[in-house]
Amino acid sequence: MHIAQIGTGRVGRPTAYTIICAELADTITVCDTKPGLANAFAEELRHVTASLRLDVDIIACERDEEVAGAEIILVSAGKPRTPGVQMSRRDLAVQNGQIVKQIAESTISNNPGAKYVVITNPVDAMAMVCKKYSKAEFVISTGTNLETLRFRSGLAKALNVPVSMIEGWVGGEHGQNATILWSTAKVNGIPLNEHLKSTRKTVNEANIDSYVKSVSKVIIDNIGGTEFGPAASFRDIARAIVKNSNELLPVAASMKFSGLSEPVFVSVPRRLGNSIGGSIYNILSTKEKTEIADAAEAIYQTYNTTIEAIEKNSNYK
Repeated sequence: MHIAQIGTGRVGRPTAYTIICAELADTITVCDTKPGLANAFAEELRHVTASLRLDVDIIACERDEEVAGAEIILVSAGKPRTPGVQMSRRDLAVQNGQIVKQIAESTISNNPGAKYVVITNPVDAMAMVCKKYSKAEFVISTGTNLETLRFRSGLAKALNVPVSMIEGWVGGEHGQNATILWSTAKVNGIPLNEHLKSTRKTVNEANIDSYVKSVSKVIIDNIGGTEFGPAASFRDIARAIVKNSNELLPVAASMKFSGLSEPVFVSVPRRLGNSIGGSIYNILSTKEKTEIADAAEAIYQTYNTTIEAIEKNSNYK
C-alpha cells in the first residue's frame, strides 16, 4: 500500500508516523513545499522504520506533481488556526481552498484511482473543493471523527468509566456545527439512557458539548496546535480503508439535502472500507437529522464562498 502525506506540518508529521507504526503502508511519500522539510522528515521516518524493523520505502518531494503511484492521498497542507486568536476553521477557507485546488489538480493524473482523504481545514468544504477539481471517485473528509474521540473521552470522564466502554458518534460539521448524536451513545453496549437510569447517574449534555467544541482551542493556545489526537483519528480512517474493515466512522461524504442545489460533504457515521458505504442517517432522531441538515447548509455556504473567491482570483490572472 502506497500512502502519500501532502503537508508535513504539525498534523501531517504525526499522522505519517502513526501510519508507519500501525504498519499500514509499505511505501510512504511525504510532500511539502517548504524547502528541505519533506527530506528532513523523511530521514526521521527512516529512523523510525529502523527501530520498528519495518521495510517501508520513504519518498520525499517538494512538488505535488512529483507524488506518483499513491493509492491513498492524505491532504493536510494549508494554513492552521493561530494560537491565541479567536478564529474558526471556516476563517481558513479561501486561502486553504486555493491550496487544495492546486493539490487536487496536480496529483490526479499521476495517481490514477487514488483515494483522497482531506484533512485541511475547514475539512468538509475543502473535501468538496478537492472533489470538484480532482473529479476523483473516492473523496472524503476526516469529518467529525476527531470530535467523536473527544466526545467518548469526555463522556467516559463524566461517568467515571473506562473509555473502552463508551460508544457513540458526533456528526455534522467538523467545527461550529458539530452535533453529538446522543441516540447512538452506549455504555458497555447499553444505551446511555438505560445506563443512567440503572446507575442513578446524570450527564450534563451541555458541558459535554462544550468540551467537544472548545477543547481544541485550549490545546492550540497552550501547545500551539493539536497533533496526536488528530493523528490517531486520521490513522483510524486510513486503517479502515487499507484493511477494508467497513467499520462505522463519522467521515464526511457526499449527501443530498432538500434546498441545496448540489450534494454536500457532511459527517454521518457510515461504513468505510475500500469504498464509501452507507450511513446510519435514517435511524437518527428527527432532531439529529435537522442538526445535520443545518450543518450541511453551513458547509455549503463555506464551500460556495471559497469557490467564488477561487474563480474570481483565476479570472484576474
